[in-house]
Amino acid sequence: MRFGDYEIRTFVEHKFKLDGGSMFGVIPRSIWERMIPPDENNLIDMNTNLFVLTAHGRNYIFDSGLGDTLSDREKKVYGTSGESLMDSGLASLGLTTDDIDYVVLTHLHTDHAGGAVKLENNRFVPRFSRAEYVISEREWHDALHPNERTAAVYVPQRYRALRDSGRVRLIDADTELAPGVSAVFTGGHTTGHYALEMESGGQKVFYYADIFCTSNHMAVAYVPAVDLYPDESMDVKRRKLPEIIRDRVIMAFDHDIESPFGRVRQDGKRLVVEPVDPGR
Repeated sequence: MRFGDYEIRTFVEHKFKLDGGSMFGVIPRSIWERMIPPDENNLIDMNTNLFVLTAHGRNYIFDSGLGDTLSDREKKVYGTSGESLMDSGLASLGLTTDDIDYVVLTHLHTDHAGGAVKLENNRFVPRFSRAEYVISEREWHDALHPNERTAAVYVPQRYRALRDSGRVRLIDADTELAPGVSAVFTGGHTTGHYALEMESGGQKVFYYADIFCTSNHMAVAYVPAVDLYPDESMDVKRRKLPEIIRDRVIMAFDHDIESPFGRVRQDGKRLVVEPVDPGR
């Protein structure tokens, strides 16, 4: 999809499942199951939609999905066989991992950062051979020192492989990555979670990762139970939604199984997401 001088494209790196209640927090099942029907185990289907932005002659990939180094326990947690579609997905865009200049990791949960590494001779090494890895400094600290609540989603061995490569760039505030491409700190989902905001040719495209993780999570109260700071998540949504609606921002959804891109409009008290054709 082109907007101004930029192009953003997407592919599915993984299909997986998570507990439906965990993804909707305090919202009753009787409400959310009408939007995303669960299976007999209360699990809902999800994607890791990865987005590749081409701007200023550089390729940026936003997050890296689950990857193919999952432990048996992780495969069970995410309801997946562990087969990554990273290489075939990039190939569908005419790219390989060697063509990626920047891997921008909004946070370091396994479903967003697991694919940043691969195994060679039973050790983790960076998957993207020449890319710079852009990570929040707060997120980096928490991921390397997980606690009882976060140990299931942070795997320090993977991040140390990135550190040892010497290609990690830590940011500690809102940061312009390139003209018209900004990392915007959000917090909420994790301590160091941030979003990507892009603008070219008068069109805005936002990737807010797990703040707006699917087209069914636009409403302020629809916050996953796994968010460390749900009040922060709601505050971000409350502040950004007027701009998203007014400026007809194209939203990129990391876990939506039907609409990786959409525009939001207000219909009375309801927020309606209209799919945007990624091939336009």
